[in-house]
Amino acid sequence: GYLAPEYAMRGHLTEKADVFSFGVAALEIISGRANSDNSLDMEKIYLLEWAWNLHENNQSLGLVDPTLTEFNDKEALRVIGVALLCTQASPMMRPPMSRVVAMLAGDIEVGKVISKPSYLTDWDFKDITASFLNEDTPTPSSSIKRSNSKEKSERENPVDDHSEGTGALVSPVNVTQLADIIAEGR
Repeated sequence: GYLAPEYAMRGHLTEKADVFSFGVAALEIISGRANSDNSLDMEKIYLLEWAWNLHENNQSLGLVDPTLTEFNDKEALRVIGVALLCTQASPMMRPPMSRVVAMLAGDIEVGKVISKPSYLTDWDFKDITASFLNEDTPTPSSSIKRSNSKEKSERENPVDDHSEGTGALVSPVNVTQLADIIAEGR
């Protein structure tokens, strides 16, 4: 499934985390694409961000899978509206699943989507993995420069040989492997 913000950031697991996951899955189904796709244009890489941008510009139907030859506009907008409600940042703002089912069935109106979630507005999502792949990946055994006058400071912030004193941290992370994991959505 997909991690709700409250679980990903604080480890709080509630029934509304499943509602969030359902919302992401609904967006994937209606768009015919994965949650994250690095092969797309920058504004379309992250499905939730793209969906919200289309919604804010009254172009929600632009989210619908382009391979569909025909579909009911009202039903598509209903699914998109429900999905956006399900992906609200606050669990309290997400509808319970019983209400989600009723909205999808057309038994009740789809609630008004209040605002773009803070997890999309508070951070500027920039995919920087490609820039790491073009650089030499530092290893844990990289030598570290030390200055006698700043030994304590540098012990807390090690500098690698290639940084020429810029304060870059040495990382034992295999950036290529990390980029592959991110691209796979794991």
